This record gives sequence, structure tokens and C-alpha cells, in this order.
Amino acid sequence: MTLRLRRIVENIGIPRLIIAGFLLIIFITAYITDMSVPQLMTDSLVRVGMNGILVLAMVPTISCGVGLNFGLPLGVLSGLVGALISMERNLKGFSGLFAAIGFAIPIAVVVGYLYAKLLESVKGQEMMVGTYVGFSTVAVMCVFWLLAPFKNPELIWAIGGKGLRFTLTLGNHFGKVLNEFAVFQLFGVKISAGLLGFFLLFCLLIYFFYKTKLGIAMLAAGANPVFARSAGIDVRSMKAVGVVLSTVLAAIGIIIYAQSYGFLQLYMAPLMMAFPAVAAILIGGASLQKATISNVIIGTLLFQTLLTTALPVTSRVIQGDISEVARLIISNGMILYALTRSTGGK
Repeated sequence: MTLRLRRIVENIGIPRLIIAGFLLIIFITAYITDMSVPQLMTDSLVRVGMNGILVLAMVPTISCGVGLNFGLPLGVLSGLVGALISMERNLKGFSGLFAAIGFAIPIAVVVGYLYAKLLESVKGQEMMVGTYVGFSTVAVMCVFWLLAPFKNPELIWAIGGKGLRFTLTLGNHFGKVLNEFAVFQLFGVKISAGLLGFFLLFCLLIYFFYKTKLGIAMLAAGANPVFARSAGIDVRSMKAVGVVLSTVLAAIGIIIYAQSYGFLQLYMAPLMMAFPAVAAILIGGASLQKATISNVIIGTLLFQTLLTTALPVTSRVIQGDISEVARLIISNGMILYALTRSTGGK
């Protein structure tokens, strides 16, 4: 019995057990202080659906041997451009959402390919270079947002008629279309089958992708490049596929994030988007060499639930508004902890 329990603990990982225990304490505290536990769970599930595909974007780069994709803002920016094109054309509802994804994917493929070519020349330093590339591209795109030839009055500044606004509302376009699709209640918890189902659909697609010949070759290239070359696999091409796939997922992920949030944020807003995604997948049990779909789901669930529930419960217990301070402590503390768990946190 002791041996079996030890194996279970090793499989789950002590960090994830600690976080799960802390979450249990938070929910018990919320119940004792007369907070709505079903509402906290509802908000947590929304955050999971919002951020899930962005976390999923980490899997291809880890699997192909590039490591954690700190260049995630490149895909995020591609998704924002796709969403803006859809809004410029006044497309609404699901048509607007899928049009935004359709416009974003070709842009993300081109950007991802160029990013992959850059990473080829900095082998062993992909994560560091990716961080700087992401930061610098976000800064360069600030100039693009000011000069972009968009004409829709909802997108541009009213004074001067040039330049995109900092925050764009999606209420008249495709805001919350997935959140409000196929919603049902279970024990008082509102569950959006549209939002969570979309996330799980992409998890399933990536899972089946790794069952294909291309997916298996990419896994082999990431796990053992020498063996892969001896088997006739082009390791460079496999890494390029992984980077492009990750960039495409990031582009789709930010569109889902934005439609759930109800707003599109430009300029410096995408700067730190990679770090919560990195933290989530590492907390879920991924390492720098291996990541699975279960790591994505578990990590997103733990990380986002902790962020969503800890703030209101802490404010209720302390009887004061420290939400911003608590948010910074919890989010940055979790990211710092996760980055020290590069081997999966076991």
C-alpha cells in the first residue's frame, strides 16, 4: 500500500499535490466566509477555456526540441491582425470569429516559418532568443498599430482619424460568442460547452496529430536528433513544423482569449503573454524535453483556478482591497516557481 501510494505521488508530482491542496483550502475558506463557491468555479472554468489554447501552443516547440516558446507574442500578434481584419470587414458572431481565425492562420504560418529560420542559427539558445524576439516584435508592432490602414470608426482614434485604439470592444463583432454557446448548469456551476469544447477539440486535434507519421517524426527529432537523422528524418524541417504549429496555435489562442474577455488589447498588451502559458504547462508536469496534452489540461486548470479564486477569497478574509497586490504576488510567484521546475516539478 505504501509503495502504491508512493508511486501515485511520484506520478502526480508533489508540486501539483501542494497546489491542489492549497486550492482545496481556498474553496473551504470561501464556503466558510459565505462566498459563492459555484460562481468561483464558473469563473475558473471560463479562465481555463480562455487560456487553454495559448498553453497548448507550448507543446509543439517542446516536442520538436526547441524548448519553451517564449516567442509566443509572435503568434499573438498574428492573431490580433487577423481579428482586426475581421472587425474591419464588420463580420459578426461566429462568422466574425472563424473569419478572424482564417485571416490569422496564413499570417501565423509565414511568421512562424521566419521565426523557425531564425532559431536555426541560434541552436541551444532558442528560449533566450525567443524572449527577446517576442519583446522587440511587440515594440515594433506599436508603430504598425499607429500606421495601419484601417478605416472602421470603431477601431481608430476619433481625433485625427488615424491609428488604432489601445482597447477595442468586441461586443458588436464576435465577443463572447463561444462563452454563450451551449451553456448549461451543473450543481449551480455554469459550464460553457462552446468555450471548453473548443479548447478540448484542439487538444484532441494535437493528440491525433502526434499519431500521424509527421507527428511521430517530430517527436523523434525532439527526443533524439542523432537517431532521427540516422532514420532519415530531416530534424531542421521537423523543428520548423513545430515552431509554425506553435505560432498558429498562439494566433488562434489569442482570438479565443479576446472573444472571451470581450476586448482586443493592442500595443504593449501582448508583451508578457508567454509567461503565464509557460508557467501553466510546467506546473502541469511538462519538462523542457517532453510535454503532453494532460500537462496542458492539468496545468491550465491549476494555474488559472488559483489565480481566479485566490484574489477574491484573500480580499474577503483580510477585509480590504488588496486585489492588485495579491494578483502580482500570486501570478509572478507562480511563474517564478514554475520556471524553477524545468524538469517537470517532480
